[in-house]
Amino acid sequence: MVAPTGPYEDNPNLTDKKLPGNPTRSYRSRAAVRVTGEVAAWQGHAPDVLQAMRDGIEALRRQGIEAEDGLPD
Repeated sequence: MVAPTGPYEDNPNLTDKKLPGNPTRSYRSRAAVRVTGEVAAWQGHAPDVLQAMRDGIEALRRQGIEAEDGLPD
């Protein structure tokens, strides 16, 4: 978990293009962020869910929409 130390904005690659508003709570900042905590009990997505996400991102790219995926390789 992090807290901003300066100005930040909604990540325009994820918000208002595909997901109206900011339901993913994805932000962008040039300022540093302060680490405020650690999420120790987080469980990642299953491989098939990750593949579906990658497929969706690739479909967007074919439409000319570039999105930062942030998905593990």
